[in-house]
Amino acid sequence: MHIKNMVWIKSAAVVLALLFFWQCSSTDQKNNQTKMNILATTTIVGDVVSRVAAEKAEVHVLLPAGASPHSFEVAPRDMIKADRAEIIFCNGAGLEQFIAILIKNSGTKATIVRLSDSLPLRALAKKEEPHHDHHHHDHDHDHSGDVDPHVWFDPHLVIRWVHLIADTLSVLHPQYAEFFRGNAQAYLQELQELDTWIRDEVAQLPGDKRLLVSDHMLFGYFADRYGFKEIGAIIPGFSTLAEPSARDIARLEDHIRKMKVPAILVDRNVNPDLARQITRDTGTKMVRIYSGSLSEKGGEADTYIKYMRYNVAAIIAALK
Repeated sequence: MHIKNMVWIKSAAVVLALLFFWQCSSTDQKNNQTKMNILATTTIVGDVVSRVAAEKAEVHVLLPAGASPHSFEVAPRDMIKADRAEIIFCNGAGLEQFIAILIKNSGTKATIVRLSDSLPLRALAKKEEPHHDHHHHDHDHDHSGDVDPHVWFDPHLVIRWVHLIADTLSVLHPQYAEFFRGNAQAYLQELQELDTWIRDEVAQLPGDKRLLVSDHMLFGYFADRYGFKEIGAIIPGFSTLAEPSARDIARLEDHIRKMKVPAILVDRNVNPDLARQITRDTGTKMVRIYSGSLSEKGGEADTYIKYMRYNVAAIIAALK
């Protein structure tokens, strides 16, 4: 074959390959552009939303794994994420103190869905209010001083999240409604199985051993659902932002001794120094759990279901 013809054929092949690559890239970009841009505040909310939205959305999570929703502060990059979002899903019930600032300063036009605001929320006992930190910014839906936002510790309340997520996505994108509802139904089955598994695990513990002490008051919904008693916490409130007094600590230690509680449950991302002091004083042990965040991807608790299984297994082992 003539050299010029060979050069032409090779050139044509390169051009065709480039055209093919450009077409594929354009198709990928087009597909990505049709996906919903969803922002979730926490890793737990993000995981649940992802199970319903699946490939129809890009789900971005505001708080990185390990970050506390109680103390998170909004950064400029977070404003950009909010501005680009079509929907923002948050736990609600006053957990995300930063959400009003995020919405106001980002100028986002996103649909805001507070998953827990319509749920039956637990209130902090009146007698404990003096220990609570009331120095909060004036945010809308700011319930942090009097209601418990840790609803995700009850899978049946997360089931109600799933229904709300599926309904919201279906209304905004009715062409995918059947897809969202199918995903939701499959996930609801897994959550029901999780609830059954937790009940079976808890059945190993006699009633008088179902006593919970943690770094802050976060197991109320779990206790209500599975027959535990939340007898106290290092921080006597629903937020880690409050600080316990010496009197609070002394009272808690006396209660632990009296009730013969064998362990204190402490979030893996909380400074454990105070918990260590209490365990030394009372002869108990400290057990690390996950509370406000999943683990890093690939970790032992990187989905909501794995997170609940990990925590339940740790609690049962600690209290046996």
